[in-house]
Amino acid sequence: MGRYTRKLFSRRKIYDLERTNEIFVKAMRENAIFHFEHNADYKRILDEASFNPRDIQSMEDLFQLPFIPTLYYKHHEMFSMSLKRMPIKATSSGTSGMRSKIGMDIKSLWYGFKMVVRTFKYHKLWSLRPVTYIIFGYEPHKSNQAGIAKTANGFTFVAPSRKKVFAIKYTKDGYVVDLERVKQALIEADKKHRPVRTIGFPAYTYFLLKEMKSEGIRLKLHKKSKITIGGGWKQFYAEKVDKESFYALVKEVLGVKDTNCVEFFGAVEHPILYTDCRHHHFHIPVYSRVVIRDIDTLEPLPHGQMGLINLMTPMVKATPLLSVMTDDLGILHNEGCKCGEKSPWLEIIGRVGIKDITTCAAGAEKLLDL
Repeated sequence: MGRYTRKLFSRRKIYDLERTNEIFVKAMRENAIFHFEHNADYKRILDEASFNPRDIQSMEDLFQLPFIPTLYYKHHEMFSMSLKRMPIKATSSGTSGMRSKIGMDIKSLWYGFKMVVRTFKYHKLWSLRPVTYIIFGYEPHKSNQAGIAKTANGFTFVAPSRKKVFAIKYTKDGYVVDLERVKQALIEADKKHRPVRTIGFPAYTYFLLKEMKSEGIRLKLHKKSKITIGGGWKQFYAEKVDKESFYALVKEVLGVKDTNCVEFFGAVEHPILYTDCRHHHFHIPVYSRVVIRDIDTLEPLPHGQMGLINLMTPMVKATPLLSVMTDDLGILHNEGCKCGEKSPWLEIIGRVGIKDITTCAAGAEKLLDL
């Protein structure tokens, strides 16, 4: 079991969707059968929909595969193997008891490692030059199992770390936002002409840059610096600005060009790494497929139309994450991108506004005195 998933995650061309459709379908089929046979809850979901995973033969069949909303994972633990076989368990949210708990087995982690290595290589993110890391997110602590915290800390191994500075520090009183410390770290790196890499929530990055601009602070960071963001705007959606305005502010305050700004997209319920191209489009990698569904009928929509984002991947065996329905609205574009990649790209519009859905950044606004 896992033959075709292994083949899929061994592909060297990470955006060659056309030549991997058949492998992807077969990998999804074998993954669906595994969970159907090893997970009573998942079997019940498929049985109630009268769906037999052994019948999966085409992409059209995958459109009919019952999807699971992210909200379901926040109320149910769905494991297809014993806990001792899962070295990593991550959560998506840390407030109100609403959190998705996702298990990752060793083989899936290996697939994820290969995916990250190839993706970072393609986007030229690996470096041997020591950098100062600015993490606009949570400092790691044993009490925090949020997937975004694990991901942000993992990013600090992309280049040698000279120093790590976290925007949300862990103290004896819990997590506290300290943007002043981050500001001073940026000023210090500029004075010593040391490259900086940032990662984390775009809202915190934006708030700090606005503050620095109002104070008349203008830096010119090392040309090898990269501003990377991920995790979305979450509760700060009302303050969200378009990408052009965001990158213009980065250039004005930090002196970093938009070609050195990189955005990531992903979810703990869908551990696939989406990295935007130099034109800031999220091209779909071979490890996944994206379906946009009508908000009312949930039927698949053609390219260019807005709907709910349904994410698919055969990567994980510990938890059935084959087809996950997010609470995000998006558009799948199929027209050519100036970067040259032919893979469709995903435009994320925003959340649908379901009040009882919390996210990995839930509660963060309570820490920040705007």
